[in-house]
Amino acid sequence: MFTKKPDRDPSAFEVARAATSFPSSGSMTQTVQPMARSSITSAASQIGADLTIVGNLLSQGEVGIDGEIQGDVHAATIVIGETATITGSLVADEIIIRGTVMGTIRGKRVVLQSASKVEGDIYHAQLSIEQGAFFEGKSRRMDDPTAGVQRPDVPLPAGLDRG
Repeated sequence: MFTKKPDRDPSAFEVARAATSFPSSGSMTQTVQPMARSSITSAASQIGADLTIVGNLLSQGEVGIDGEIQGDVHAATIVIGETATITGSLVADEIIIRGTVMGTIRGKRVVLQSASKVEGDIYHAQLSIEQGAFFEGKSRRMDDPTAGVQRPDVPLPAGLDRG
């Protein structure tokens, strides 16, 4: 019997998203399956390991970061890969960290995976810290940690308006 070979291997971004799904049965055993193609992969913005950004990053959707950012990141969902280094604050509904973050984190759901290194305060509604993760700072539970946080003002190129 023949099976169809997948068109591509799942990215680290897809595997990280799949790995953060918690089983509802209470069992801690979980098999991570590659995610099927969906709007997540087509709508997600990916910052590669060879890219350094100096300045703030704003997105209405999902952002996967494997490179370096020196500035604040605001998005709906942020996934920090193992090779990523962020110096600045993170603000999103969902934040998954496998790399290094030095700054304040504000998210409704924050996950520090085993490879993560976080130095800074975390404001969250739900926090998960895997064994092996490094966290130096304080953790504060809040009903809505992203409320009242002002997004940085980013000037648009001439001729473009925010309409």
